[in-house]
Amino acid sequence: MPHSIGFDIYGTLVDPLDMNEHLRPFAGDDADAMSALWRQKQLEYTFRRGLMKEYENFGVCTKQALGFAAESFGVSLSEDDEAALIGEYQNLRAFPDVAPGLEKMKERGHRLAAFSNGVEATARTLFENAGILSHLDEIVSVDDIGTFKPDPAVYEYLAKRFERDIEDVWLVSSNPFDVIGAKAIGMNAAWIKRSGDAVLDPWGFEPDFVASDLEDLAEKFG
Repeated sequence: MPHSIGFDIYGTLVDPLDMNEHLRPFAGDDADAMSALWRQKQLEYTFRRGLMKEYENFGVCTKQALGFAAESFGVSLSEDDEAALIGEYQNLRAFPDVAPGLEKMKERGHRLAAFSNGVEATARTLFENAGILSHLDEIVSVDDIGTFKPDPAVYEYLAKRFERDIEDVWLVSSNPFDVIGAKAIGMNAAWIKRSGDAVLDPWGFEPDFVASDLEDLAEKFG
């Protein structure tokens, strides 16, 4: 039976830690740690803005998180440096399993959407550059409703875009908070466990599938 499936973007389809190498000219040996902090704060800022009802889009959260990370590591960035680094977010590579995994799922009749905290236009450029846009049927952005994952409203919006009931929609993500957010509202969820030592938060919500990558997931969906 074909499914309606929403795929998280960052960490699931593309690798945000590619930013390590772009930070190295500025941060040297601290580039990996600075990249990790940038990503951590990027997500934290979306959580905080969602709770505070003080929405600014993902690009703003990304820029502010970069500013925090740079200051934390004593790295001086000009406005041009910041713009160039943020622009590289549209050039992140897709994980090697993504194109073949999506292709297998699409061939089997599943409806596939990218489902992200990011702005749709930014995500579309990212997918074009990564060579995976043609494997997706649509892009669904939380920017349309002005809040962020894991607000229940975003998962309801995904189901609305699919024109399906919550329990008939799937969320696929490498981010435990996203998986738990989907399960909490009654959506099906698959966790892409890209790291062997990754741990799901012990909140009592278990994914319906655990897969190592999208090719593995395609086999589980059948």
